[in-house]
Amino acid sequence: MHRHTLVPGVNGVVATSPDVLLMVGCAAEAAKIVPVASVMRRRRRMRPVLVAGGRRPELVRHALEGSGLCPEVALVSARDSVGEAELASRLVAEMDRVLRARRPAAVLVYGDTTTTLAAALASFWRRVPVVHLAAGLRSFDLTAPFPEEANRRMVAQLASLHLPATPSAARNLAEESLIGPNVVVVGDTAVDAALAAAERTVPFTDPRLEDLVIRVRSGAARLVLAVVHHRDTRDDALHRVLRALGDVVLGNPGVELVLSTHPHPAVRAAVYQALGRLVRVIAIEPPPSAELARLLPLASLAVTDTVELQQEAPSFGVPVLVLREATEHPEAVEAGCAQLVGTDRLRITRAAGELLRDRHVRADLAARGNPFGDGHAAERVEQALAWMLGLQDERPAEFTPRAPVAA
Repeated sequence: MHRHTLVPGVNGVVATSPDVLLMVGCAAEAAKIVPVASVMRRRRRMRPVLVAGGRRPELVRHALEGSGLCPEVALVSARDSVGEAELASRLVAEMDRVLRARRPAAVLVYGDTTTTLAAALASFWRRVPVVHLAAGLRSFDLTAPFPEEANRRMVAQLASLHLPATPSAARNLAEESLIGPNVVVVGDTAVDAALAAAERTVPFTDPRLEDLVIRVRSGAARLVLAVVHHRDTRDDALHRVLRALGDVVLGNPGVELVLSTHPHPAVRAAVYQALGRLVRVIAIEPPPSAELARLLPLASLAVTDTVELQQEAPSFGVPVLVLREATEHPEAVEAGCAQLVGTDRLRITRAAGELLRDRHVRADLAARGNPFGDGHAAERVEQALAWMLGLQDERPAEFTPRAPVAA
């Protein structure tokens, strides 16, 4: 399919340095959009316009602090109590107003938030090309995650250009008959952000972490980094995970645990009850991404239920235990960079012990490479946008993960 016929209305000459709206639906997406905006600003072929949406656009602004970027537009905020239908209707109306005023050449959306769906709908109705970054992610279950699985499937039907992170995600799109030159595998910009952040030394908010870094660098301690976003204390899953992390600390001399959890008071109480008496545990609220990126390369093991750590840890040769029974990012498991352990206490404790005893695991994982990206995803995104808009002739070369290392 020719690049100028990817969506109705995309014809004629595109203005020099056209505006491209970059949608940021939540604080977690901010770090993944920053590399794209930075490359666009450096290349100067298109002008990135950051648009903050979601329930708390002010948190997007806060998350962008230190990046040199800030949203030019903030869509109307909504209370946490507002339902998805009302939130989506507000966002669509606000986005339509922005499109009328800005008249962008394209709109880039990320992932599967309600902001992503609303922006895609409004843009399509205005015949503005939609570019879907992190396309092709599928759980194949409309009920989980809800409503994200439905959101991303609907956006796929509206997008002019699909930018999946991995070949596996591109195959998911192909199964939905979304194939051809407008599907470009670019890698994940989260890897770009993590590699860039790891090169910067930012001071820790918690001074205990500075002392820990000294101990780890000197060989006096080994770091287990755990990022657990599960916040429901009514079931036993969180309690099982916390008890397992305590077992890991007690069963492995020299291991120190940094645990980042949801700041909800009930979660803090559960953490204190399970781990409060252990000396080699530092419990913190979710740190800025730059601080987390400083810790991750020093870790001997990462334990998480989040997507971000699964994507970033392989770049530093850090093995990951995923606190889920299934993952929408199977690439890390297939490449041997991660293991699914669920929330079973014994499974977590055994798997962590085996990895911590294997002194060669980091070197082995480093040789495998990161199946999610190589640090150049944002460059491919900028090139794909320029190609779609007729600002460059050649379609960009796609990201190809390193071939698996033979066992």
